[in-house]
Amino acid sequence: METLTLAGTSVDVNAEGYLTNMDQWTPELAREMAAQVNIELTDKHFEVIHWLREKQREGVQLSIRKIGNSGLVDIKQFYALFPGGPLKISSKLAGIPKPASCI
Repeated sequence: METLTLAGTSVDVNAEGYLTNMDQWTPELAREMAAQVNIELTDKHFEVIHWLREKQREGVQLSIRKIGNSGLVDIKQFYALFPGGPLKISSKLAGIPKPASCI
């Protein structure tokens, strides 16, 4: 486990950069992490991020298909919001563990 300072706060992350304690997440932290992958977060991004966090708390196994069926965004929109690996990137920005369906 590593400790990083993001958005002026020390957070614990694993070797892949995912938070190990989702309670350390803040919107400011998400914005800074998003900037590192050239994404500027919008309200729609945050809708998806908050939905992911809620589903993680409920113990739901996340997948791209579930996000596409969420009613928030379709799969094409999800890829447009989080290009280059939408579930991996959105999960990291949401401060949740990398889903098992991600390689």
